Amino acid sequence: MSEIVWQKRQFGHRARLELTPAQTLLIDAQAHAARATWNLLHDFWTMTPKCRRSLKAADAAIRQARKDVDWLAVLPAQAAQAVLKTYFQAWKNCWDGRAGEPDFKARFRTVMSVDIPQGRDLNIVRVHRRWGTVQIPKIGRVRFRWTKNLPVGKRANQENRITGARLVKEALGWHIAFRIQLLEPKPEPHEGPEVGIDCGVNIPLALSDENHHDHGRPARLPDGTSDRDKWLNPNEKAKLLRLEQRAAHRKSFRKPGQRTSNRLKRTYDQIAGLRATAKRRATDWQHQTTTEIARAYGVIVVEQLDIPNMVKSAKGTVEEPGKNVAQKSGLNRSISQEAWGRTMTMLTYKTSRHGGTLHKVPAPGTSLRCSACGFTTPGSRKDQATFVCKNPDCGWSGNADWNAARYILHLYRIGLVTIPAAGRAVVRRLHDVNPTIAR
Repeated sequence: MSEIVWQKRQFGHRARLELTPAQTLLIDAQAHAARATWNLLHDFWTMTPKCRRSLKAADAAIRQARKDVDWLAVLPAQAAQAVLKTYFQAWKNCWDGRAGEPDFKARFRTVMSVDIPQGRDLNIVRVHRRWGTVQIPKIGRVRFRWTKNLPVGKRANQENRITGARLVKEALGWHIAFRIQLLEPKPEPHEGPEVGIDCGVNIPLALSDENHHDHGRPARLPDGTSDRDKWLNPNEKAKLLRLEQRAAHRKSFRKPGQRTSNRLKRTYDQIAGLRATAKRRATDWQHQTTTEIARAYGVIVVEQLDIPNMVKSAKGTVEEPGKNVAQKSGLNRSISQEAWGRTMTMLTYKTSRHGGTLHKVPAPGTSLRCSACGFTTPGSRKDQATFVCKNPDCGWSGNADWNAARYILHLYRIGLVTIPAAGRAVVRRLHDVNPTIAR
């Protein structure tokens, strides 16, 4: 009998809050105070000479500001310290080359949030099968939707506990994101088969064994244009169209430099709510699909995609205008809607949790090379859906995304994988095997 190896896992869990109107106003005030604290801290840091900048001086400035300004004091002291810690971490990320310089947070372009750094202040209690309550500093007890067994009460200890939380406001209301730490047994190595996965537009996730995963929502309308609202039902699409027309009509009366009217803001909020509903449906499908794949396969092989480069505009310049700009714009919208990056992130951590491994192979040529003979023949990829090998000795035909998935798995089997190193992808052969195309 093998010895159990324990490992510490840290992850987040988001739940919807059920707030009263009074509680909503209080949390909104805290979020605005947190944003203002960040902006005041940014002004203090950028206007102070370098010789006088220090963490101690910034902390003293925040404490003094909370004493002098009453509406800043609605933010709990620990949340204000969390703003200070986040701001300094942002500068460290900038100095290390991982991000740009911290900037001013605008009122209407910033996600409203409040941090609760210590988990012991939450005092979570489950009161019903569907609901629980959490203690929020200076707000009181708030109900939240219980969808996951949290380490609270008798289940909580030094190794299994909630270390903190963050309140986040979205288009669908306020949510609480718990930071959870668990001590779990390390999963046994997954003995499942190998599979190559190609992320496509016609087939969202094409697998090399033909066990494709499709959400049943076509990316194209009957007239050939991209359907940017495919996750909404017909009634919701009609409502979204009416709201967009209403917003455009009301916006036409606004003069340059004039503030947005409350009516227009409410219309924008309704549009954002429908967009958020569509995103939640897409994310739910991604979660269910990636979990199913991680449970079924031991080795998962995907492409090393450079998505920002893939969705660049084809408009070009005045001197050298691009070609097929409208078609490329539709393809870019379809790629962005599929959210391939989010799918890869989910596959990465879920594969590790189930004992499997995820590998990435070079992306260039996977959609143009035949998975049966290994040759790239001009004209084989006629459109987005069909692949017909023009090699006279081959003639293989099938779905283009399935062909790419088969070739992706072949690249892994010959040991051609990418390993990130110093900000770039290094291609290495990990093992020598028979370089025969997988059939």
